[in-house]
Amino acid sequence: MQISLTELADHLGAELLGDGDITITGVATLKDATSGEIAFLANESYRKQLSDSQASAVIVRPADAESVAGSALVCDNPYLAFARTTHLFDNRSPAEVGVHPTAVIADSAVVGADCRIAANVVIGEHVELGEGCEIGPGTVIGDQCVLGTQCHLNANVTLYHDVTLGERVRIHSGTVIGADGFGFAPDQGRWVKIMQLGGVRIGNDVEIGANSCVDRGALGDTIIGDNVILDNHVQIAHNVELGDGTAAAAQAGVAGSTRLGKHCTLAGNAGVAGHLELCDGVFVAPKTVISKSITQAGGYATGTAQMPINEWRKSATRFRQLDSMARRIKDLEKQLKD
Repeated sequence: MQISLTELADHLGAELLGDGDITITGVATLKDATSGEIAFLANESYRKQLSDSQASAVIVRPADAESVAGSALVCDNPYLAFARTTHLFDNRSPAEVGVHPTAVIADSAVVGADCRIAANVVIGEHVELGEGCEIGPGTVIGDQCVLGTQCHLNANVTLYHDVTLGERVRIHSGTVIGADGFGFAPDQGRWVKIMQLGGVRIGNDVEIGANSCVDRGALGDTIIGDNVILDNHVQIAHNVELGDGTAAAAQAGVAGSTRLGKHCTLAGNAGVAGHLELCDGVFVAPKTVISKSITQAGGYATGTAQMPINEWRKSATRFRQLDSMARRIKDLEKQLKD
């Protein structure tokens, strides 16, 4: 891929400062960029790298434009512009349209035009694939699944039965959609399985990372809204609902029948207990456990801040003494009143 800086500026809707005839052949960080590559400055902590960068051009905010020694593309959101630039330089090998001879496709399945179905794919009964879908090697799509247009399932993805994907859904390797939820009833020291009779419904423009799980509903469906992004190793339990634009980083988990509103964010290793509701715009900090419903947007955290281990041990000891301290304070207050 090669593009002139003028063409790239037009593509991004950015203001060009400098030589528009420069040919851009790649994207890199400020530190690693070489001649022919474009870099970006979105985080002020990297500003010091501007002066030494070998990039042919840099994407910056208006306030940083004068600090760029060479050519610059100026826009209000450099990180978004960088994201759009990477699409132009996507280096994945394009898959060929068609069905590999080792793929097994049920006679009742309907495969849309321009689909790419790789080796050892298995597609079950009454499956519907929209136009332009790409199904990676070893992927299994269970019975009665429906995929919208331009979905991309990487190698070794598994969709159980009755899973519905919207348009432009991307799922990475090792992820399982529609496995049974964790539902069991106790019976005199034994567990009796609750059959999971619902499905999974996933909206448009959703991306799910590698080795993640979205469980099917026990009765109704587990629902993932539009433009949701899930990182690697994320667990979404049965009958969870994730609102549009919600994001969950690695190792985050949401327990059964919990509903998250729109544009919520779960940081790494955050957890949300079951049967709760979180309103729109909630941010859950790393390693935080949410155990009560949240009705007001904003950030929430639990646990203690990082500290040297000796200080932490002292604090942990004091924490165990809080109850007795509270009782002593209450007794002192009573004595003062008397």
